[in-house]
Amino acid sequence: MSPQEVNRISMLGLAHVGDGVYELLNRSFLCREGHTGVQELHRLTVARVCARAQARAAETILPLLNEEELAIYRRGRNTHVNSVPHNGSLADYHAATGLEALFGWLYLLGRTERIDALFTAITEADHAT
Repeated sequence: MSPQEVNRISMLGLAHVGDGVYELLNRSFLCREGHTGVQELHRLTVARVCARAQARAAETILPLLNEEELAIYRRGRNTHVNSVPHNGSLADYHAATGLEALFGWLYLLGRTERIDALFTAITEADHAT
């Protein structure tokens, strides 16, 4: 998509796309790591894509973002959401929405190398803890 087309999409629309992108990245990562059981894959995926985990991922990549990416993250984070999952804090949910909006924005612009770089930083930080 062109930047003009992407910029016409709401932050929640970008987060909707980014949610799918981020979940697929995590599912693929877990399969590459050798996890094969369906229940195990589901449990590990849910743990990696919940609001709390996404908020931690956002903290990891914030120092790596350029001004344009940071602006998208902040706009996504500050977007009014209608509901919050039962198992997460409002702050985590807002940070997760910002992360998803960023990943959706990058994906729709075709910036897959940047997505890969940011996701690698997240997974490397996960392995360090």
